[in-house]
Amino acid sequence: MKKNKIPSNSPTLDDVARHAGVSSATVSRFMNSPAVVSERSKRKIEEAINILNYVPHAAARALASNRSRMIGVIVPSLDDALFGGFLERFQSRVSSEGYTTIVASSNYSADKERTQINEMLSHGVDALLLVGLSRDKSIYSLLNKKNIPYVITWAVDSFGEHPCVGFSNQLAAAKIADYLMGLGHTKFAMISGFLKSNDRAYSRLQGVREALARRQLSLPDELVIERPLGVEYGQEAFRILMSCSERPTAIICGSDPLAYGAFFESKAMGIAVPEDVSITGFDDTWLARHLTPPLTTLRTPQPQMAKLAAQYLISRLHGDDVDAPPILDVELIVRESCSSPY
Repeated sequence: MKKNKIPSNSPTLDDVARHAGVSSATVSRFMNSPAVVSERSKRKIEEAINILNYVPHAAARALASNRSRMIGVIVPSLDDALFGGFLERFQSRVSSEGYTTIVASSNYSADKERTQINEMLSHGVDALLLVGLSRDKSIYSLLNKKNIPYVITWAVDSFGEHPCVGFSNQLAAAKIADYLMGLGHTKFAMISGFLKSNDRAYSRLQGVREALARRQLSLPDELVIERPLGVEYGQEAFRILMSCSERPTAIICGSDPLAYGAFFESKAMGIAVPEDVSITGFDDTWLARHLTPPLTTLRTPQPQMAKLAAQYLISRLHGDDVDAPPILDVELIVRESCSSPY
């Protein structure tokens, strides 16, 4: 049998097809929508691509299909495990459909996010994934005008104006406040992320305050400490709160890293958790279960969000008229960092 000759110059899609023994159309389908190609053909095409060192010409593909096959993702931070796990799952799902993920971090800056959105649009992304609802309405107008599908994660839109795959931050925070009040706590404090341009942090604070109000309790402004979402800032906030003349018996943290900082500082100050103060987190990141004592927190539906957000955008890019999924649940994970104040 005559073997296929390996091209000496830059191989083309037709070269891959000849080497794999399939049609050029099959290779094209593999490049654009791998899921529709049989496993046998996939293996042959992948082997041919590896042998030939074939690299698709992105500009040519984009010109031919009027698609860049890139999906832009802008998250508030890449400096923790929270968004990393989400991105891994999202990328895995969209890549199975032949899309590449382009990621940027806004560092919780609305202005920076606006610039990043404009840059991604200028580079021709086919769709966008964003986090939270805190942005100028003109951005949504721009996306709609350019017919760019987008989806919002980590939040829900009570007005139904934007497609969201997420959960109610307000109800989730209220759930943990109700749990602490059920243990007998009445003296609360909160270590929160910055509220400006962060609807998730604001909603979590509102959820706590509304839950307390239902039992005729309150959370004074001076007992809400806003800080960046880092361990060292949780330590600083904990020192401030536990230096008050009347210490809180329960501290609700707006993120796990802030709770970790509170934990570490409690040991430095000789304050026992949960005997002297109960501490809770938000998101159930990997370290929560390994603290001593393990952290009571809220488990957000990151795997489901990633999968459903990817599926929503893929469906929109296929031209399907689809509804966003229903609001996802947040699970209260009760561990040993909370107890009765009595």
